[in-house]
Amino acid sequence: MRRSLVLTDETARHPFLASLPPHVRQGNPPVRIERKPWLRLADLRDFLVAYCACFVGVSVFIA
Repeated sequence: MRRSLVLTDETARHPFLASLPPHVRQGNPPVRIERKPWLRLADLRDFLVAYCACFVGVSVFIA
């Protein structure tokens, strides 16, 4: 007689989920992620520094 290692659960409704133990299927409650502003003053400063450095480099190369 062939028996599966894990008893199936009808609430899983999917063969893969039914094969998992209940403590794995339970999962963790969703965690709220704190969103940060996508553009900060430091980002703007870094962009301007890189832009000015490239502008000066190209200007020196052309001159």
